Amino acid sequence: MSVPTRVVHKRRATITDLPLYYSGYLLKKLTKEKDFKKYYGELRGATLFLYKNDTEDTYTEKLDLEKLKSMVLDSPYQRKEPTIFTLTLDTEEVQLKMDNSDTGEEWRGYILTVVKKKIPSRLQLLPGQMLLLQEALDQERKRKPPIVRPPLPPRPSFLPSPSASPIPPLPKDKPGHSAPGMPECFYRVTRQEAEQMLEANPEYGGIILRPSTLANNYALTLRQLTPSGPVMKNYRVASTNSGFVIELDTAVMVSSLNDVLKYFLEKTEYRLHPYMPSQPYDTCIDVSPAPKCVSITSPTPKTVPKAQVAPTLRSQNKEELLLPPTKEEGEYVIPDDQCPDHNLRLVQLDGELRDVLKFRRENLYTASDKEEVTTYENQTTGNSTSGTAQWATRSAAV
Repeated sequence: MSVPTRVVHKRRATITDLPLYYSGYLLKKLTKEKDFKKYYGELRGATLFLYKNDTEDTYTEKLDLEKLKSMVLDSPYQRKEPTIFTLTLDTEEVQLKMDNSDTGEEWRGYILTVVKKKIPSRLQLLPGQMLLLQEALDQERKRKPPIVRPPLPPRPSFLPSPSASPIPPLPKDKPGHSAPGMPECFYRVTRQEAEQMLEANPEYGGIILRPSTLANNYALTLRQLTPSGPVMKNYRVASTNSGFVIELDTAVMVSSLNDVLKYFLEKTEYRLHPYMPSQPYDTCIDVSPAPKCVSITSPTPKTVPKAQVAPTLRSQNKEELLLPPTKEEGEYVIPDDQCPDHNLRLVQLDGELRDVLKFRRENLYTASDKEEVTTYENQTTGNSTSGTAQWATRSAAV
């Protein structure tokens, strides 16, 4: 018993989580393969899912069309002939084959619309088919808004203005402003002008990033030195919704133009550097004259008067330092030996104290004189008594 198509689509929507825009049978193969294989394809978002048949829930292969660089029609458009497209992706080239040209035209319209976020011109579709295509475009823009690219920087003033340039002029609302986030070696020049700039001023650098003749794409021109002489090379950088693709033998995907420049610097082992004209620098510093109201002379230092202190009189004789002062009246200084800081205390002797000291001194002198007299009298009396005793002894003997 076959599963209804509606149920199968619901299961696939749950697995992929992307809206379905177009589906149908087609043939697919790589360019290096010989035979086509039949698949049932579903275009969900910007991804083409391939199933073995229309009843399988899980896809066998998928193609990420966000990294689509080109889609070329290999056979002329004919009503009764199969249509073959060659899709160039980052890492491979895939060929898709449809049974008739009408189906092929619908596949081409839907694929380019979801990738470029706009309906391609000159589509040979009916009005009803165009309405369905417009609905798919509106849904895809709402699901994933297109990335707004920064405006191109202005053209260098030292380059002559070409008579016919394929590059459109800059918008008038931002004259003379460089786009933010752009490399410094980005110049709005043609290939010939970029090569002339590198040839005329090799000391400025060897890499110039410039816009391509294709809309919303860029190119890189570099000048390399070889044993046979300098060689000019040009590389294309394609812009996609998810970043930038450097179109080499093996395509390289980066997220910004600065990463494009970084990739080339690394691959050339930093033997080249971005083209940036040198700017003039001043070598002399001029000193402006000082204003008249400001004095440039050093101020006169203020003189601070010195304190005049009488010199300390020091006695040369050690004995004189030990003698007490002989002056009885007035003030004198008594050293305090027991004081740790050796401060001198000033002692004021009043009149009463002086009188007491004088009175005591006189009493000392008087007592001293009396002792001398008593001693003398005692000595004299002793001598007399001794003589009397001697006379009495002689008398008794007689």
